Amino acid sequence: MTLTYLKRTAIVFVGIIFVGFAQAQSPTTPPADLDAYVASSMKTFNVPGMAVAIVKDDKIVVAKGYGVRKLGEPTPVDEFTLFGIGSNTKAFTTAALATLIDEGKLSWDDPVYRRLPGFVMYDPYVSHEMTIRDLLTHRSGMGLGEGDLLFWPHTTYTREEIIYKLRFMKPASSFRSHYAYDNLLYMTAGQIIPAVTGTSWDDYIRQHIFTPLGMTHSNVSNAHIKPGDDVAFPHSRMEGKLQVIPFEILDNAGPAGSINSCAADMAKWVQLQLNRGKFIDRDGRLFSEQRSKEMWSPQTILPIGDPPPALAALRPNFADYALGWGLRDYHGRKLVGHTGGVGGFVSRVMLVPEENLGVVVLTNAEEDGAFDSILFHVLDHYFKLPATDWIAAYKSREDTQEKEAAETMKKAEAARAAASNPSLPLEKYAGVYNDAWYGPITIRTENAGLVITFDHTPTMIGNLQPWQHDTFKAHWRDRTIEDAFITFALNPDGSIDNAKMAAVSPLADFSFDYQDLLLKPAEKK
Repeated sequence: MTLTYLKRTAIVFVGIIFVGFAQAQSPTTPPADLDAYVASSMKTFNVPGMAVAIVKDDKIVVAKGYGVRKLGEPTPVDEFTLFGIGSNTKAFTTAALATLIDEGKLSWDDPVYRRLPGFVMYDPYVSHEMTIRDLLTHRSGMGLGEGDLLFWPHTTYTREEIIYKLRFMKPASSFRSHYAYDNLLYMTAGQIIPAVTGTSWDDYIRQHIFTPLGMTHSNVSNAHIKPGDDVAFPHSRMEGKLQVIPFEILDNAGPAGSINSCAADMAKWVQLQLNRGKFIDRDGRLFSEQRSKEMWSPQTILPIGDPPPALAALRPNFADYALGWGLRDYHGRKLVGHTGGVGGFVSRVMLVPEENLGVVVLTNAEEDGAFDSILFHVLDHYFKLPATDWIAAYKSREDTQEKEAAETMKKAEAARAAASNPSLPLEKYAGVYNDAWYGPITIRTENAGLVITFDHTPTMIGNLQPWQHDTFKAHWRDRTIEDAFITFALNPDGSIDNAKMAAVSPLADFSFDYQDLLLKPAEKK
C-alpha cells in the first residue's frame, strides 16, 4: 500500500527492452562496495534493518540481510527475514489474475459487475463500464488514496463491506481521464479471484504463486506473528525519534498490500518476472509470455515533474502505469518496478529486462531515500555509469522536504487566531457524525475537552484541541496516525451543518484521506 506515514508513495516505475546486447555489456557480479554502501545508507537514513536481493542473468547473485530486526535488540536480519512489502503486493494480484486469463476464465476487459454481482460505483456509467483492467490502472476517477481510511489504520470493515462502500465515494475526475493512485480497487480486483474460483485471494496466492515458486517463507498476513519468528519489526519516527511501532494488520485490504516476504523469496519472484512467467529451475510456467507482455505494457500515462536539482539525472522521458507495475526509463533502459509502504516498512522492486537484471530492497523504517539510493547505486554499476553519491542526493531531498514542511506548519501556527474561541460551547460539538462512505465518527466531552473517535478504527482516538474559531486539531493518541484539522460549519440558527477534515502536515501519507470526508450530524432519535 499504502501505504508510509511520512512520504510513502505507493507507485513505482518500470520497463522492458531487448536482452541480447546489454547482457554482453554489463557485469554479473554486484558492486564490490555494496555492503559498505548499504551500511552508509542505513546510517544516513536511520534504518535499523534491511534486506537486498539482486538477480542477474537468471542467477541470484545477492540475497542478504543487514542490520537488526528490531531497534535495541541484536538479532540480525538475514535473507529469510520477513518485511511488509506493501504495494509490491499489487503485482502478485495481477499475476494471479493473469493465471486465470491463461485458463480462459477471465479477460482483462471483462466488466467488473459481471464478475462481482452488486459492484457499484458512484456514477452509474462507471459502474457499467469499469473493467478488470480499469481496477488495476488507477484511472477510475477516484481521488488519490480515496477511501483508504476504510482500512488504514486497521478497521473492523471486511473486504466485502469496503467494496459496497465504493458507491458512496464521489469521483474527483472523470472516468479514465486522470491518474490517481488508489488501493481500494486493487482490493476489489483481488476479490474477483474468489468470485471466479471459490478460493480466497489469500489461499490462491499461497497455492498458485508462493508454492510453485518455492516462496516458503512468505505470507499474506502479519496477524499471526509469534515470538521468535524471523520477522523485521516496523519502525517510524515519532516526535523526531525512531521507535518500534505495532504491526499494521491489512487483511481487509490484502490484495492491495498485505504480503510479507524476504530477500530470498523475492529473488525467486524477480527471476520468474525476468523470465516472462517461465520457471527458472524446471519446465512449465506460472503465466504465459503474452500475459507478461500485457502486465508490462503502458496503460495510464503518469505526469512527469521536475525532480529537485540533486536528483535531476533521474527525470524520465516517459512514465506510465501498467498492470501492477510502473514504467519509466533510465539512461536508455526501460525500467519495470514498484514501491511499497505499510506502517514501519517501505520497499522497492525494480526490473531491467534489457539487462536481465532485478533488484529488491526491503527496509523496516519509512525511508524511501534509503532504498532508492541503493537501487540506483546498483543500476549505475550494471549500466557502467560514473559513480554518483545517491545517498547524499536523496538525503538532500529529504532535508529540503522536511524543512519546507516545517516552515509551512510554522507559518500556519503563526497566522492562526490563537486567541479566538469556538462559536459554541464545547458540548454542542459532541455527538455522532456520519460520513457517506466511512460511517460513524463520534465526538464526546471528556475532562472539560473534546475527544474524537473513528468508530470502526480502534486506534483512532484523539483529543480535539482548539485551533482557531470553529477549527480544532485532532491530536491522535496513537502517534503513528497523522494529525488532522476538523472545521465545523454552522447553520444560521447556530446548529452544526457539517464538518470537514484535512491533514495537518504537508508530508502526511495520502492514505490518510481526511479531505474526502464530509461529516454530517446524525439525526437524533
